[in-house]
Amino acid sequence: MTRLTAMAALLASTALISSCASDAGAPHAMAASAAANASATTPARVDNFMLVDANLEAHELYRMPDASAVVLITQSNGDKVIQAAAPTLKVLASTYGAKGVEFLLLNSNLKDSREAIQAEAQKAGFDMPILMDVNQLVGESLGVNRSAEAIVINPKTWTVAYRGPVSGAAAALDAMLAGKAIPAAAMASAGAMIVFPERGVTKASYAKDVAPILEAKCVACHQEGGIGPFAMKSYEMVKGFSPMIRETIRTDRMPPYNADPHVGKFSDDKNLSPAEIKTLVHWIEAGAPRGEGPDPLAVTRRVAAEWPLGKPDLVFNIPAFKVPASGVVDYQRPFTANTTTEGRWIRATTVKPGDRQAVHHILTGWMKDVPTGGATSSEMRWRGSVGGYAVGAESNVFSNEVGTYLPAGGAIGYQMHYTPYGKETVDSSQIGVYFRDTVPKYIMRSVVVIDPTIQIPANSARHTEVAYVEFPNDALLYSAFPHAHYRAYSNDLWLQTPDGKKTLLLSMPRYDFNWQRSYTFAQPIKIPAGSKLIAHYVYDNSKRNPSNPDPNREITWGEQSFEEMLFTSVSFRWLDETAAQQVDNDARFAKTRTLGMMDDNIDGKLQKSELRGQMGKMMGTFWARLDANKDGVLDQAELATAQALMGNRRRGSEANSDGPNENTPLGGN
Repeated sequence: MTRLTAMAALLASTALISSCASDAGAPHAMAASAAANASATTPARVDNFMLVDANLEAHELYRMPDASAVVLITQSNGDKVIQAAAPTLKVLASTYGAKGVEFLLLNSNLKDSREAIQAEAQKAGFDMPILMDVNQLVGESLGVNRSAEAIVINPKTWTVAYRGPVSGAAAALDAMLAGKAIPAAAMASAGAMIVFPERGVTKASYAKDVAPILEAKCVACHQEGGIGPFAMKSYEMVKGFSPMIRETIRTDRMPPYNADPHVGKFSDDKNLSPAEIKTLVHWIEAGAPRGEGPDPLAVTRRVAAEWPLGKPDLVFNIPAFKVPASGVVDYQRPFTANTTTEGRWIRATTVKPGDRQAVHHILTGWMKDVPTGGATSSEMRWRGSVGGYAVGAESNVFSNEVGTYLPAGGAIGYQMHYTPYGKETVDSSQIGVYFRDTVPKYIMRSVVVIDPTIQIPANSARHTEVAYVEFPNDALLYSAFPHAHYRAYSNDLWLQTPDGKKTLLLSMPRYDFNWQRSYTFAQPIKIPAGSKLIAHYVYDNSKRNPSNPDPNREITWGEQSFEEMLFTSVSFRWLDETAAQQVDNDARFAKTRTLGMMDDNIDGKLQKSELRGQMGKMMGTFWARLDANKDGVLDQAELATAQALMGNRRRGSEANSDGPNENTPLGGN
């Protein structure tokens, strides 16, 4: 039997199943389906959306303009019609995927959890992504009523070219790819009914329901002088921007908090709740009616505070820098003298960029001595941070029991990353520091999960890199700050305990370079001694990535945004350390730092095949010398020898260079 003959047989069997199936309590499924479809209309144009699949990978419709077609197949757990169609879908995806057609399952059923969808996919044999339409907004707008329905979308116009049972999808695709008229569906889907209880129901009041959500979740940025592009200061302003608001919610660009709500709980969660999302979108889709009542947004004029935490106890003025209108600006490393005469404990910091458009990030570090003789600030000499900033970041506030220490005197070094934006400007950024009145009980520490040996192939749509840090002592994890550049697609953070158990702590299905922030866990997470914090980063170095400067280049680690990074900074405290009895934080991680960067298969040893980048090249040169026991791998003791060797080589070059090296966590926030 040929492949196409097999597909025809499968399609025929699916059609037979569809024509015979019925729902419990609905003996005439076809009649019920027709009645249901009559109550929901297919849109003339499919608006953009972004949904996360059951495996926590994001999919945005309008990032597929180069597809020859996009096929959405509605799915509901337990539906025998769609289960029986699984072999057909597999053949369809294989046959037409080779012709540039994208296939996605769409689950809009309120009763189906992520875990249940994963189990259903394994049981039924679905091998394509299942999008979780948890708020039903996509299913509502598409007029979905039943499972096992195929919706063929033309990416050239973003219109629906075919709608009907899966059995008719092949003929529709053949006609569409040949530029011919697409046959209409001969029958409706007989899959299980999917209930949309809020479709067509608009009960939101602007004054009582909509404005309070905007006040609580949006106005902090969308006010005069705020980071938002417009101020939500009246009903008229909100209505004018309502189409944009709807789109940014449907594509999950707003609010800019990219931690997936299915994983973990965070004390600084900025996400809208499902109820808030549906209230805003349904209100906008109903025409954003004014209704009765006062306008809460117009009662008080809101202006962004110069310092959101109030007047700082100390302000560091970063030396001004003229940013050119165009070109690439090398990292700047200025410094200022620390004029404090006594050491103080920090409870919070706020970075105020002088020009938000020009400042990509600011890193800081205290240095014992003020650089002299024209030297710049070198991160190699930093011994503690006094705050940091990246686009979209907020103030850094420690909990009551922990803090960081700023010694007296010395200097504060800065790593400044500027990005020209078409206009020459002068940046004069500041850092506000807030001190504690008392000594904290514990010290907030930080370490970076980093891999400066990453290599991302040209034209690769999904390339994964991994790195980890190993904790030699018990610790308590407070927050994580992921960072990468234009090609980053997604990332996560896992805890692997010594018994081998893995727990997903943070998932960002869609990394957004324009909004970088720390994610603070609602409750600190215990890290037993011997545990690893593992970060995976997925990169999209393809033409589908709208931010990609050049998909034809292989990308390696680099400071500039058109290069790449794998960098997750985590804040924690050691359980055996207090402010009165401190430990050497750097020394604790020293033995396993190199291994965590390069051990891609996380087996605790370094294979020669895992050597990459400048560091890997150096180690490869000395491999025979480093592999003392000649077993073909480097264990922890042998890597300690390698680290000492590389340290000696670095010390020999530091006198002439303040530049980065592979063991220095640069540019990460």
